[in-house]
Amino acid sequence: QLQLVESGGGLVQPGGSLRLSCAASGFTLDYYAIGWFRQVPGKEREGVSCIKMSDGRTNYADSVKGRFTISRDNAKTTVYLQMNSLKPEDTAVYYCAASYGISFRGIFPYEYDYWGQGTQVTVSS
Repeated sequence: QLQLVESGGGLVQPGGSLRLSCAASGFTLDYYAIGWFRQVPGKEREGVSCIKMSDGRTNYADSVKGRFTISRDNAKTTVYLQMNSLKPEDTAVYYCAASYGISFRGIFPYEYDYWGQGTQVTVSS
């Protein structure tokens, strides 16, 4: 079974940057779409960005456009989320997830089949 492991979270000051990684265990991700989501206590999980591994097509939530960039490595085993110009409202647990197929009409948790355990991102001075 596909397993995903996130890393790269931490504490950063407003305006700073972090790069999150999502690594697949024992599988390549050629036939999947990978999404990044975030969640704060008491709120629904929010879609942040996604990438279709076969052709690199991407999508972003309006709240992160121009600040976050999703990418994949050449081996298609790891997906990255480069987060720049971070704001306190970006504070959340960030999850990556894999899907056999997504619509690209949005970034919806229900379209994803496998989830990582999450990594905390805290933006604070």
